Amino acid sequence: METFISLILDSGKSAVNLALYILLPIMVIMMAIMHTLEEKGFLRKIAHIFSPFLSIFGIPGIGAFAILQILLISFAAPIATFKIMQDNNSYTDREIAATFAATIVMSQANATMPLIAVGLNLPVTIISSLIGGIAASLIVGLFVKKTAHKIHTDNFFPSAKRILPLLFEGGEKGVLVVYKSLPALTIAIFFVNILKKLHVLTLIEQIAAPLFNIAGISSISVIPIITKFLAGGTAMMAVVIDMIEKGLMTQKDLNMLAGFMINPIDPVGIMVFLSVGLKFQKVLKPVLIASIIGMIIRGIIHFVYFY
Repeated sequence: METFISLILDSGKSAVNLALYILLPIMVIMMAIMHTLEEKGFLRKIAHIFSPFLSIFGIPGIGAFAILQILLISFAAPIATFKIMQDNNSYTDREIAATFAATIVMSQANATMPLIAVGLNLPVTIISSLIGGIAASLIVGLFVKKTAHKIHTDNFFPSAKRILPLLFEGGEKGVLVVYKSLPALTIAIFFVNILKKLHVLTLIEQIAAPLFNIAGISSISVIPIITKFLAGGTAMMAVVIDMIEKGLMTQKDLNMLAGFMINPIDPVGIMVFLSVGLKFQKVLKPVLIASIIGMIIRGIIHFVYFY
């Protein structure tokens, strides 16, 4: 029992330190800036600039906005855009599927931004996200039939609020994101500590060691991979930062694996997106197939570039 309590306290301490001294300052500033740009219509203008190009791959103009939201705000930010597509009957199943597939292949800002502090290469991560996302949108078009194009409506009006209140609103959202991530961070670190104590991770590491060593990656890097696909991207990010700070994982390991690890294709992320509505649930199967292929493409890009 004493060991169990000790693991709980150690996990909580690591989670709080991570949340307060790394996540909080990054998320407050980034959310303040991005919320202001979003409310003033700048992100929407950028989305409209890219929409003619993205339409080639079946992604509507509003889909470009969802892509910017996940890359620059957080994995949950595109939900607002998805909700608009869910409630607006002018968007076809193929457009919804293409937008859904492209978005979930990409790196979520709530994991990307904190990982920059420990050596993640942002330009390569963004480029691989766009390539993998576009590939996924093309692939999903093979499974979802194209229907008659409809005229889309857009009733957005820029906020009349001053810049300072918008910055404060965004900062508050950043605090909320960090606050809500604390349980996930604590549980994830505790779960990993339990597996370490039971030597389960050591066994998995030994099994994976030959393959990882051939690839030039530390075999202990299997831990954040397992964490990602069990507990989600935020939990993975917490484990990665903890391991890099302890010298168990290198920046090279992180960048080589980033294409596979940094995306919301996991049980937590998928369940959050499916909560949007029936239209997104309907296209889940082809979206998952396309997004996994897109993720593999991203993974290969990172592996080859940083090998």
